[in-house]
Amino acid sequence: MTSALTLPTSGQLASSWPETPPGSQPLPRELDHLLALRVPGLIATRRHLHSHPELSGNEFETAALIARELSLAGLNPRLLPKGNGVICDVNGRPDGPVVALRADIDALPLDDPKDVPYRSTVEGVCHACGHDVHTTVLLGVGMLLAQLADLGELDGRVRLIFQPAEEILPCGSLEVIEAGGLDDVVQIFALHCDPNLPVGQVGLRVGPITAAADNVTVRLSGPGGHTARPHLTVDMVDALGRLITEVPALVSRRVPANSGLLLVFGHASAGTRYNVIPSEASASGTLRVMDRDTWEQAPKIVAQVVRDVIAPTGATVDLEYLRGRPPVCNDARAIQVLTAATAAALGPDGIAETPQSMGGEDFSWYLEYVPGALARLGVGRSGPNVDLHRASFDVDERSIAVGVRVMVQTALRALAAAR
Repeated sequence: MTSALTLPTSGQLASSWPETPPGSQPLPRELDHLLALRVPGLIATRRHLHSHPELSGNEFETAALIARELSLAGLNPRLLPKGNGVICDVNGRPDGPVVALRADIDALPLDDPKDVPYRSTVEGVCHACGHDVHTTVLLGVGMLLAQLADLGELDGRVRLIFQPAEEILPCGSLEVIEAGGLDDVVQIFALHCDPNLPVGQVGLRVGPITAAADNVTVRLSGPGGHTARPHLTVDMVDALGRLITEVPALVSRRVPANSGLLLVFGHASAGTRYNVIPSEASASGTLRVMDRDTWEQAPKIVAQVVRDVIAPTGATVDLEYLRGRPPVCNDARAIQVLTAATAAALGPDGIAETPQSMGGEDFSWYLEYVPGALARLGVGRSGPNVDLHRASFDVDERSIAVGVRVMVQTALRALAAAR
């Protein structure tokens, strides 16, 4: 587990963005001023989370920090049953609607090579997807909305969801749903860091914005034998080679080209000796697809193609197809709310069109139950940007204040629209 969480004291904080952007609207009750005062602390919190990451399912210290910060803001957070996630309602008008905002809090199993004061202190664990930013933004939103609630100016209830285990299967969103995270919720919203967008822009899209993503593992077995006599056994390395080179292309030929199906093996293993044909081999990877109909058919298609390709080799096939997450499909009305909120928070130039990504996001499971939308938060840095899920990924920290402004405006407009 990680060491005790303490805010970093070394290193100069990056420049913030406390100003109201040109063309935007101020937050109510001088919350912009409060946000400006909070920005240094929020950046310190993000750096603290970045230097003390926790893997999916083990976010216990992170959840404890979140609960403490929310309690200091006068709120009443509750931990998920496992203790590695947090749900917290900001209670406004009791007869008003309930709107949810979600942040994911887990990190990835990568070393952190960055030369920064907030580099990960946990070997082999790194916030390489921006979840530390998502968490910090939602904490900032909770602090500002708590102020509005205290003044009697929150038109309903805003549920803050700090979700564990976004990066693994089974998905953490399903744990949140089972724990009642969507009870009474009429809409749900989330942000995800996008290094391809500059700070001050938010990417929006109606309909699918991510791909479905499943895990595929194929295990092959046979008697094994001598490399001098492959005809007397099953050549497992040859079978594995056919699997990883032929199956992806053949699977894509079984579906419409515009479905965007992509099967990529990220791991393959067979044998330990140059002159021994192994008795086992395996490969695992991800299947991603852009439309829901093809996603429904994918397990059957993959199973048939794998059997057809491996059958001539004589190897025995054991296929494990693990359902991951459907595409995130943004609701049109929710995008209207986000569009108005982004324009209010950042001005009209803050709105950017964004393409559908081949990445997967378990926010999609929430949208199976209630309407909502995922937006992309610009975090691009000056110079070449590093993509998500690379260990050297980092953000322009001015994006934290931007994200807070957008999500506060989103919550207020969603509550007003749901009355």
